[in-house]
Amino acid sequence: MFRGSTQLSLDNKSRLAIPAKYRDELFASCGGNIVVTADPSRCLLIYPQPVWEPIEEKLSSFSSFNMQIRSLQRLIIGNACDVEMDSSGRILISAPLRQFAGLQKEVVLIGQGAKFELWDKEKWDMQIDMATAYKDGGTPPELEGFSL
Repeated sequence: MFRGSTQLSLDNKSRLAIPAKYRDELFASCGGNIVVTADPSRCLLIYPQPVWEPIEEKLSSFSSFNMQIRSLQRLIIGNACDVEMDSSGRILISAPLRQFAGLQKEVVLIGQGAKFELWDKEKWDMQIDMATAYKDGGTPPELEGFSL
């Protein structure tokens, strides 16, 4: 279970050092084999390979005749990269994925349960600002009655 946020820096070779608190779990659960892909929100999604495989299978099973589905298949499956953590717990973020997410040197890794999101720090700060700003749209029906 991955949770919390960690501010990190990409090194000069565009590698991301996975925080030590997650490394053991990633090596144990997937041998350090990870999938990194694009998310429609312009961040990157990072999955342990065994978690990713049923997602890819399910997304691939939907009809490609629906243009919305086909667009998502192209974005998410088409940009998926298999990466392996090195012995220091680093993964390489490919140039196309860095460009897609607008990643600069300073990034934020966000634990989301079974996966991570990787954001450029400035874009993450904007996401937090939007999430905490008062919205005059009410609560989505899925959250009615939900309390923290």
